[in-house]
Amino acid sequence: MIREAKIFVAGHKGLVGSALVKVLLEKGYKNLLLKNRSELDLLNQKAVYEFFAKERPTYVFLAAAKVGGIQANKTYKADFIYENLTIQNNVIYCSYRFGIKKLLFLGSSCIYPKAAPQPIKEEHLLTGPLELTNESYAIAKIAGVKMCESYNLQYNTNFIPVMPTNLYGPNDNFDLDTSHVIPAMIRKIILAKWYHQRDFASLQEDLEIESVDEVINYIENKGVYHNRLELWGSGKPLREFLWSEDLASACIHIMEIVDFKDLNSKVGLISNPSTHINIGVGKEINIKELSLIIRDIVGYQGTIYFDASKPDGTPRKLLDNSKLESFGWEPKTSLKEGLKKLVISYLGK
Repeated sequence: MIREAKIFVAGHKGLVGSALVKVLLEKGYKNLLLKNRSELDLLNQKAVYEFFAKERPTYVFLAAAKVGGIQANKTYKADFIYENLTIQNNVIYCSYRFGIKKLLFLGSSCIYPKAAPQPIKEEHLLTGPLELTNESYAIAKIAGVKMCESYNLQYNTNFIPVMPTNLYGPNDNFDLDTSHVIPAMIRKIILAKWYHQRDFASLQEDLEIESVDEVINYIENKGVYHNRLELWGSGKPLREFLWSEDLASACIHIMEIVDFKDLNSKVGLISNPSTHINIGVGKEINIKELSLIIRDIVGYQGTIYFDASKPDGTPRKLLDNSKLESFGWEPKTSLKEGLKKLVISYLGK
């Protein structure tokens, strides 16, 4: 990428977008286009068109998306599919329409079949049924991958879709109703520690609830009790986790050295070309082990109980990272190191 060129980071306030901004600036990319939703609503086709017509960015990182954990995906299926399809359609189309030099589209590892062989290779896309709990989100992201591929084939654009594994890091979403597994678990274990210690002042401040009775009622409805914490599922599913700033580093590396033509020399000539890139760490951990690591970091002394009547999601989801490794990138942050950073960051709020 040209250092002085305009770079539009869509979704710069989110987990991925904020990490992209941080790492871009560290690498000397200073000419960043950053718009809050109040300044540019990516669901508004006319507004997005006018933005591209005026600003004419050279590069685009499409990190904007409606995201959430299992509960949010189950509850807001229509919102997840509509909003993600609309954002993607608007930004990808305008990137084509206004001659963007290169675009990077952020997808998700949930695009792969629930029973995909492990580790999951890029070519496993569309080879089986999806996990139902996040099907709407996954279908939207699959559409984004295929939209990039289709524009590349028809119009010779240079749009690169990447599929990161499960992410966590600074500016994560800690909302107990919509967060992903790591921030949800960190916050619940911290709340459980305070409840176990009868530290109602910290609970009231964190939850912004004045009444102690209301605090107790709220956290117990979330599975946080005085001597035990209840978490969803069996604790057996295996997950791979990537620090968000490592993801940002991988994305920038890809934008700097990879073009669409590098992804599959036979694209368009075979039935299921892999025109996207997995971004993972190549290591996995089960959810119960993850909870015990966070428990030790936080210093929680109570019991953790897994409610197997609640959904687990996909049993296992480990990405094959060999394509990205062939382009010369590997992650730097270990899971324990990242978890410690995130716990410290949350408690320092």
